[in-house]
Amino acid sequence: MSALSRIYRRPFCLWVAAVVAAQIHVAGAARADDTVNISVDQAEIINLPDRVATIIIGNPLIADATLQTGGVLVLTGKGYGSTNLLALDRTGRVLMSKTVEVRGAGTDDIVVVYKGVERESYSCRPNCERRITLGDSPAYFNATISQSGARNGQAQGSGTAR
Repeated sequence: MSALSRIYRRPFCLWVAAVVAAQIHVAGAARADDTVNISVDQAEIINLPDRVATIIIGNPLIADATLQTGGVLVLTGKGYGSTNLLALDRTGRVLMSKTVEVRGAGTDDIVVVYKGVERESYSCRPNCERRITLGDSPAYFNATISQSGARNGQAQGSGTAR
């Protein structure tokens, strides 16, 4: 092999490696743009493409979507896990496809107490109060949700005119 061909081969290999690395970086960035990360009980606003007629959530136990005017979608985390979001036009063509990943709250005010296999969650800012959290023991979860529901019912009932 001549010295001249070895000189030209090295820059060509570097150029090929640079092109491959750039494509991997662009593909990774595109995948990241196709994922929406959200916390349980939190909402995220997504601007939809034009002409969206139908919104589909793969698993409504994980996320919920509400379509607003002006092409705005409110996405709410309902349960832990991953699902997908599709936006279709009137002909059924997919205009947008995203993965929705719902995670725990991740705030520093949550305290989890384990009593053997029983689990209880508290929100401790400024005082520790019961918190309704997926994964808590059924008795604790149901008692807390029952109290919350009763309180909400009382609040709605007190707003009536007399």
